[in-house]
Amino acid sequence: MSDSTSTEDEDEEETTSSEPAIAALRRGHTVRISRDRLPIVYRREYSVRFCGLQKLHPFDAAKGANIYRLLKAGGLISPDSTVYTPPEVTLDELLDVHTKRYIESLKWSLNVAKIAEIPPLMFVPNCFVQRSYLRPMRYQTGGTLLAARIALQSGLGWAINLGGGFHHCSADRGGGFCPYADITLTVRMLLAGGTGIERILIIDLDAHQGNGYARDLMGDASVYILDMYNYQIYPRDHQAKLAIRRAVELKPHTDDEEYIGKLKRCLEQSLAEFQPNFIIYNAGTDVLKGDPLGLLDITPEGVMERDEIVFRAALQRAIPLAMLMSGGYLRSSARVIANSILNLRDKALLPMVQ
Repeated sequence: MSDSTSTEDEDEEETTSSEPAIAALRRGHTVRISRDRLPIVYRREYSVRFCGLQKLHPFDAAKGANIYRLLKAGGLISPDSTVYTPPEVTLDELLDVHTKRYIESLKWSLNVAKIAEIPPLMFVPNCFVQRSYLRPMRYQTGGTLLAARIALQSGLGWAINLGGGFHHCSADRGGGFCPYADITLTVRMLLAGGTGIERILIIDLDAHQGNGYARDLMGDASVYILDMYNYQIYPRDHQAKLAIRRAVELKPHTDDEEYIGKLKRCLEQSLAEFQPNFIIYNAGTDVLKGDPLGLLDITPEGVMERDEIVFRAALQRAIPLAMLMSGGYLRSSARVIANSILNLRDKALLPMVQ
């Protein structure tokens, strides 16, 4: 989508106004929901820009911007509606999970280049790396925390962060384009924040094993991980697999029929076994056929059905759900995601303020 940058700048001005609810959210207060606000979290600073270096990685660095634009075109975000704009996650918040040593390591461009999987980044001054890559990721991490609070406190029962889902990052290690452990941070916030949340189900449907938060949450009985992934690709983390309560290992080129059948069965079993009162849905679209890293054969229609299954299960059981974008390395991924969200609206699976 070659016009994404200019369109993004035109469309996003409406989303970046000050949000008085944000400070209250950070203190754990109730979110105020109005008729013109959707439980969608996004700001234009999500986009990663390296003066073209981002093109060396297959990840769509402007995926959130493109999804936002398409949701506006589809009428979900109308001209007179607003979405939630998250704050940048703070250093103190990051240190609630990350080791100080790891955070300090991000001051070296070589280390960040390894995490981002963009080797030439090692030659870029770190001040630019911070501004162009790590700061957008800190905003997306703040977006994940905010989405969880909105899903829990809004009364609508859902929220979608048009970013986040950095499931390869743990407290002391980043990787796979994931520099911050936003899922671990969100779990810790929900369990320790006086929210009443005691059992969190992580549904990870990215094509890759979610090894980062799994390492962090090893042995935590308050968290149940359902992870469906291609077991023949990165990261093949056997230690992290010990934290997965229900691992669904897929072979390369798994198609819609097998994928949807396994999801329905394993999701029902997980919900019955654990009975969660919050869901974090890591909705990676690197499962799409043709994705250069996921190597599965799921169609756009399969992604749409997948998201329907998850949202319907949460809605029927009145379980709050926060959806994160995670991986997706095709340029068409943003349109598939936007179409799926619009389908959720059309199927009345996104309750709105009346």
